[in-house]
Amino acid sequence: MDLFETFFNVPVLVRTFPLLISGLIVTLQIGTTSIVSGLVLGLGLALVRMYAPTALRLPVMIYIDIFRSIPLLVLLIIVYYALPFIGIRLSPFLSAVVALTLVSGAYTAEIFRAGIQAIPKGQFEASRALGLSYKDMMVDVVLPQAIKIVIPPLTNNCINVMKDTALASVVAMPDLLKQATQAQALAANPTPLIGAAIIYLAFLWPLVTLVSRFENRLNQRGA
Repeated sequence: MDLFETFFNVPVLVRTFPLLISGLIVTLQIGTTSIVSGLVLGLGLALVRMYAPTALRLPVMIYIDIFRSIPLLVLLIIVYYALPFIGIRLSPFLSAVVALTLVSGAYTAEIFRAGIQAIPKGQFEASRALGLSYKDMMVDVVLPQAIKIVIPPLTNNCINVMKDTALASVVAMPDLLKQATQAQALAANPTPLIGAAIIYLAFLWPLVTLVSRFENRLNQRGA
């Protein structure tokens, strides 16, 4: 068997393609849910860490440090296999989303914190001088400027979340990698794994390009 017959076997890829697409749908469901949840959680954690009383800031700081340190695979195993021993049973889908959200939220919190801290202090002082409430200051003045700063690191974090969905196979989720692995076993050929890699590239690469263009437009408007 030559290289192309082994790794780029078109008949095998065509035969297993429906299985890969079903896995892609599951991957997108897990990834999208985790990204949105992680963004909401991360923004809330960032605001609490920066502006809440010390009694609330300390637990948030500990949370962020812990979940940025713990490997996602270990967390997935704890959520899916260990929690049932204390009476908490989550479905494979919910287990994957919870683990990804907890980790993504910790990283997102630091990204938002860095973006907010990059805003000149004069913006905060001017907002207070105008009599804006804390909510109006954050929504109308601070966050719109911070978003421009955090788009690149947030994009990288979202892409990492999408790639990390591959670990959901550990909790028996039929994601793209899991389906590709099963297809490889059924076909006795690694081509489905190459197909899965191409699919990952096909929907992640445009995401990077689109966000880069969006960032450039924001910079041009702010110039």
